[in-house]
Amino acid sequence: MNYLKSLDSYFHLYQEKRDGLNLIYTNINFSGIPLGNFIESLIVRNFQAQDSVVLVASHPKCGTTWLKSLTFALLNRHRFPPSNKNHPLLTKNSHQLVPSLEVRVDPNNPIHDIISVPADTSLMRFICSHLPYVSLPKSCQDSGCKIVYICRNPKDTFVYLWHHMNKLRIYNKRAIGLEEASDMFCRGVTMMGPFWDHVLSYWKESLERPGKVLFLKYEEIREQPEFQVRRTAEFIWCPFSSTEDEAGSGSGVVDEIVRLCCFEHLSNLEVNKSGKTTTGLEFNVISRRPQVDDWKNYLTPEMADRFDHITKEKFHGFGLEL
Repeated sequence: MNYLKSLDSYFHLYQEKRDGLNLIYTNINFSGIPLGNFIESLIVRNFQAQDSVVLVASHPKCGTTWLKSLTFALLNRHRFPPSNKNHPLLTKNSHQLVPSLEVRVDPNNPIHDIISVPADTSLMRFICSHLPYVSLPKSCQDSGCKIVYICRNPKDTFVYLWHHMNKLRIYNKRAIGLEEASDMFCRGVTMMGPFWDHVLSYWKESLERPGKVLFLKYEEIREQPEFQVRRTAEFIWCPFSSTEDEAGSGSGVVDEIVRLCCFEHLSNLEVNKSGKTTTGLEFNVISRRPQVDDWKNYLTPEMADRFDHITKEKFHGFGLEL
């Protein structure tokens, strides 16, 4: 089925629950995705990706903050060694360092700075997006830029999204219950369209163009962080040298980057405790302590079975397991 046609079939669902899981992404429609008033849709339409761009992509609440930090630390490790006491990740939130195509997080990062082409086109540029692959700017799809996509178990994704949206009571008229939210998620009423279609859009592209899209699983990064960091580094043109493997505090630069970007470390920094986005959302609301299989603490057996059935049905024949 054509992906945009699939999204169109879901569009009426976005309208029925404006105070639910999709509240902050209403009113503006771009390629089948409803975007919010504060979203800079101009960027999405006009952004020109250069070959040196690295795009971090995900469905919301799949580990985006973590992947942003890792990617930034990887590509900047020569300019900012992970052991540097003045490392940007120690004073800025990763959402400020890696701007979003859809949302302005940093008031000091003007729209034109994101859209415009840098004077030195050899410089690496970091961008992130929650858009499905087909809704990305055409230049992101057609240029030589690299896309690093992260996904996670849909049940955990839902639980983290549910917690996140209920923290946004500044936007929501009411808290949304678990059962209602679960039903909405399973029907595709989420920020960036149906979760399963979102994941498949990048999975298919990673199979067709493995040099273009790197498909990562949150659980695998948690289980093998050093291996996945090396894999990502090779994909985005910056593999680790033998010298780097021997450097650092006993275990090499790879381990230093993993330690720098771990949740326990970054969450204790002042910028991540008290900093805010341009919309007034505190950074400590964006991130939640990572835990695999946290869904077991929330979902009923019936809810979990429904998620598993949809996952099996949607991913059948594509060789993807979550």
